[in-house]
Amino acid sequence: MTLAPGTKLGPYEILSPIGAGGMGEVWKARDTRLGRVVAIKKVKEQHSERFKQEARSVAALNHPNICQLFDIGPDYLVLEYVEGTPLSSPLPETEAVRLAIQIAAALEIAHKKGIIHRDLKPSNIMVTDEGNVKLLDFGLAKLYEQSTGESTAEFPATQVGTVLGTVAYMSPEQAQGQPADARSDIFSFGLVLYEMLSGRRAFPGESPHVIVAALLRDEPAPLQTSPSLEKVVWRCLAKQPAARYQAISEVKTALEQLFGEKAAVSSGESQPSIAVLPFADMSPGKDNEWFSDGLAEEIINALTQIPELKVIARTSAFAFRGKQEDIRKIVEALSVASILEGSVRKVGNRIRITAQLINASDGSHVWSERYDRDMTDVFAIQDEISQAIATKLQGRLSLDRPLIKRHTGNVEAYNLYLKGRYHFSKLTPEGVAKGKDYFEQALAIDPNYALAWFGLANFYDFSGNFGLMPPEAAYEQCRQAALKALELDPMMPQIHSMIGVRHVLDYDWPSAEKEFRRAIELGPDLMDSWYFYTLFYLPPMKRLDEAISFWQKAAEIDPLSRTPPHMLSHIYMMLRQYDRAIEQSNRVLELKPDAWAANLGQGISFLQMGKSEDAVQSMEKAAQLSGRLPLALGYLGSAYAQAGRVAQARKILDELQELSHHMGVPQTVFAMIHVTLGDLDNGFECLEKAVNAHEGTFIQYSNVFPFDSLVSRPRYHALLRKMNLEQ
Repeated sequence: MTLAPGTKLGPYEILSPIGAGGMGEVWKARDTRLGRVVAIKKVKEQHSERFKQEARSVAALNHPNICQLFDIGPDYLVLEYVEGTPLSSPLPETEAVRLAIQIAAALEIAHKKGIIHRDLKPSNIMVTDEGNVKLLDFGLAKLYEQSTGESTAEFPATQVGTVLGTVAYMSPEQAQGQPADARSDIFSFGLVLYEMLSGRRAFPGESPHVIVAALLRDEPAPLQTSPSLEKVVWRCLAKQPAARYQAISEVKTALEQLFGEKAAVSSGESQPSIAVLPFADMSPGKDNEWFSDGLAEEIINALTQIPELKVIARTSAFAFRGKQEDIRKIVEALSVASILEGSVRKVGNRIRITAQLINASDGSHVWSERYDRDMTDVFAIQDEISQAIATKLQGRLSLDRPLIKRHTGNVEAYNLYLKGRYHFSKLTPEGVAKGKDYFEQALAIDPNYALAWFGLANFYDFSGNFGLMPPEAAYEQCRQAALKALELDPMMPQIHSMIGVRHVLDYDWPSAEKEFRRAIELGPDLMDSWYFYTLFYLPPMKRLDEAISFWQKAAEIDPLSRTPPHMLSHIYMMLRQYDRAIEQSNRVLELKPDAWAANLGQGISFLQMGKSEDAVQSMEKAAQLSGRLPLALGYLGSAYAQAGRVAQARKILDELQELSHHMGVPQTVFAMIHVTLGDLDNGFECLEKAVNAHEGTFIQYSNVFPFDSLVSRPRYHALLRKMNLEQ
């Protein structure tokens, strides 16, 4: 019987369609006997007697978080009609935990009656208009298997959408067709909770086979959430059932404890938060800004180790340098409850450091201190300040261990490293060259200074990517410096990120992922780790959705930084969401109108949208502001070519050729212009050289304009095979 509004199904009058799924259609209906609105699920086959028997067990489940099964017909089910919306994500951590407790409570009551869900996923979880959970299809997946002898993973090919949705939330044992018990629901629960917190699936993929392979082999990307909650999720997602929680009641108890702690915090004082402003340089010659910046940055790094303390990142806090802004305006811009400010006076080997912690609400001084010490005491001073802040903000934040990690015992080497970092952070050719010089001086004094080796690796990486050195030579020296740093300090997340990039350039993707995951595990909130992961690994793996939630959260702790919107622009561009990409580029330009990379990103989006003249304007700005770096010139030439300005495009090719005589110019940028001009033979020849030279530029831009136009060409896929991106 075909259903339509107005038709009758037994005593039920069909009102309107709700949706369709793998098992059949769902309709809104009215029970004419009781006058209540119900949901009718009309299935594709007659029920067996065994099914009907088991359905009575499911119907006996009576719990406020379970959508009740009222009745059963020969080929339909009558269910409670739920006013609400399917579970969405990402959710704030407290809300995610609150809803997860309700889901666990529903599973708990069913498991006690020997009923497992077997198809737990967001689309089977409704959130009512009152904000409570209702689990749909509870136990029905198990009932269908008993009735038909088929697993929910084995639907016919015409039901691919259902297969994907189901496979993505399966336990490993389900995916392998092995017997599944309540612990299988616990794994699926972990997948749902992971998605609630992150806004992405734990095991993404474009086909059931890819998803199952990831499910059996891989670990999900780290969560950006509290360590205690992350532990609960990871235990639910253990591959072996014996390593998971053994009962959903254990999961519920763990979440209730977490929710109780969070509720206590929210009902009392708000989360402690702080911004550490750049310390003023009060030295006689005003030439020690590198030291005062370094001191403030070390304190920021120390405070980020304190659980439950929100610390504004360096970029946003340092945006107020020298502006003499009213504290209230700073507080409003950064949304913090406390401000740490101070000054440094350095004369010879003596330093005077003053620090004061200010209450944002009324401008009162919570704590202040002055330190007159020798330079050899600088590490102790940093730790004393950090510990004092922890105690004053809230006693429970205080830690009984040093917060400052001493990477070197030599103060002179430390000072040289701070100078190197200060100059390198300017990211100009002159600044990075000065940075390299200071890093090398620091290493001459202390060859075992891991941070200085990392600084040197950063220099070579930057030089190879932006054409300041021939890429091959730069990347090899970067590798050597990074490996030395890793040998000296294997717990430094930045080093693992750098090694991950080196594996990417070797086209060793499994090793790269291992290093990136280790970097994120060691420094989950560190932008450097996610920056390299987002730039080099996720695009060729077609897994960009993973990065969006991190960069959105990064924008909260670093609201005045250009990096989060820049990276979001890059991600949206790769995802072909050009309006969003341009919106994020504009946010960067609001913060820094002369940001050449934002103009470049904006221009690439215009190119892909076919807006040639807009692209030309953006690319001309990018080329000018960057000092005519090769990457900017490559895209400028492409913009000219797309706009039909062939002579100007060829002039850019000549300029790049001239530059290549005295600096490293990636072959990828030559290829950009040749491909856009339609000169595919020369374009592919340049790309083959780029792949053989392991150029990072092609890896970053291989699936955007103009190279996305090559995907139908066999030579393009041959390049991908060389890069181990296709078989």
